[in-house]
Amino acid sequence: MNVVFPGAFLDELKYTSLTGVKVTLINMPIREQAKPNNPPLGPALLAARLREYGAEPTIIDLNIYRVRDEDAAKRGLEHGRTLTFEEAGGLISRTLNKVGSQHVIGLSGLITTLKWQTEIARMIKAVDPDAMLVSGGGLATQFRTDLFGWIPELDAVAHSEGDDVILKIAHDAKAIRDLGFEKAHLAGRLSPFLQGVIGGKPRFFYHGGRTPDLDALPFPAYDLLFEDVDGFPVLETYLSVPVWGGSAKNSSATSFEMKRSISTISSRGCPFACKFCFRGAQGERNYGVRSAEDLADEFIDYQERYGVDFIGLLDDNFMVSPKRISQLADILEPLAASGQLRWGAHGRLDEAADLRPDRHGGYRMADTLRVDEMARAGCVYIGFGAESASSKVLEDMGKGGFMLSSGMEKINGFEFPRAMTQGMRNTINAEIHGNCTWIMGYPGETLGDLQTSIAFIKWQQELVTEGMTPNTLEYDTAFESINTSVFTATAYPGTEMFEHPKVRSILTETFGLRFDPESRKPVADENFRTYVLELNDATKMITNNDGRPLNYSDISDDQFVEVRTMLDDRELDKVLSI
Repeated sequence: MNVVFPGAFLDELKYTSLTGVKVTLINMPIREQAKPNNPPLGPALLAARLREYGAEPTIIDLNIYRVRDEDAAKRGLEHGRTLTFEEAGGLISRTLNKVGSQHVIGLSGLITTLKWQTEIARMIKAVDPDAMLVSGGGLATQFRTDLFGWIPELDAVAHSEGDDVILKIAHDAKAIRDLGFEKAHLAGRLSPFLQGVIGGKPRFFYHGGRTPDLDALPFPAYDLLFEDVDGFPVLETYLSVPVWGGSAKNSSATSFEMKRSISTISSRGCPFACKFCFRGAQGERNYGVRSAEDLADEFIDYQERYGVDFIGLLDDNFMVSPKRISQLADILEPLAASGQLRWGAHGRLDEAADLRPDRHGGYRMADTLRVDEMARAGCVYIGFGAESASSKVLEDMGKGGFMLSSGMEKINGFEFPRAMTQGMRNTINAEIHGNCTWIMGYPGETLGDLQTSIAFIKWQQELVTEGMTPNTLEYDTAFESINTSVFTATAYPGTEMFEHPKVRSILTETFGLRFDPESRKPVADENFRTYVLELNDATKMITNNDGRPLNYSDISDDQFVEVRTMLDDRELDKVLSI
């Protein structure tokens, strides 16, 4: 099938083409165990794009709510539970009663939101049956037309980036509302994304694509989150919860506090190919960046508009371009020097190390270090997806390459990649907090491999407290700023890890998954759907019917559970003593 991307249709649209078109975007709940701390960036970007062409967007954010009641207490949810399906349905009904019948209602969410999207789709067809119901985001990008079988209420599925395709979706919905489906179809208004009439209803499959100029896109329409239909302060609630840090209850530990924070992204896609990661929802492997000027404008806008004291960049690869970092520093240095602007980003430890081979067979650092330039621009936090400190596991994960190209360094009896050790030193020397995240249980990992990662965490604690007096506030703050959480390796569909023979064998045995012999893709049957419904973020340990963990490593199941318990209890020394 020839793929036609939506950008080809933009020339046909005028900035008034979607006047009067009503679009509601619904963001699904995630990570019930944590406070909601990132406003729904995807829906806010799409809403801003729609407004450029005259449409009237609404955002319903189901993730912001955490209800403290007896049920939440019983389940150990200290921040409260998410809405029930009934409560969510009531909120949606009240909102639609206020804004009126919609041309398009879009469901957005990660692969972990299948259950929510299934339930919400049923509700939507009951309260606004004439709206075109569309699923987009991570779930839609992964499963594409298979979603029609799992969520039969859907009229359309849209994969990949939505900045341009949302305009085509709204255009098609307007044509159907104005002309009726038959006339709109015969007039060619619905080409080329109409798949046909299937099961008695038109089905559309929209191909998202990269907009030509990321800098030309409007900033997210966060103003639409000011309050919900009941007056609940959605945006203010997000702003008051730290993007990262201990109080955010995520793996992004910090050595400092933030009172008001907001998040955005600096790039789309990923130039790397880690085998455990699915990048489909944000550009796949097609990497593109926003300019330093555009980022600086957004930073300053948020500071002036919302009074934030910290901005978090959520994309994984801010540090790829040293040139852009220096350009950003040239623009932001005056604000950073005065202490008016702080921000954080994600990158790789080899980028922080900035090591280059020298003529003597050794290594030297670049003349200008990326971390120093980031500090000049006001950066105070970098999140590093270290995942493992074992060279073998890094290779297996597809993270070897640059990470191992500078050789190894022996510390406390363990061999660590020099790019990791030097990257941490450079980050600390630049007075930036470096936070590493970790994964255990990857296929082929041994206990020794995992102990190497734990030893690296212990070395980080030594590094940041060097020269400090134990049991002082300074020492304790620095020590506790080192992330000791370790995720469990989860096999997400669409990743190379999911294709690993051991992973497939375990999933076949545990969930009855079947795989097409030609495409090697899983068969989208009820067994596969059951597995997807089990997925959550990587803090969840998926088990089989006997309560045993899905353990893909070379560690025995009994020892895996023992170590997992120790790590959950932050008993790192016990893991090292096994």
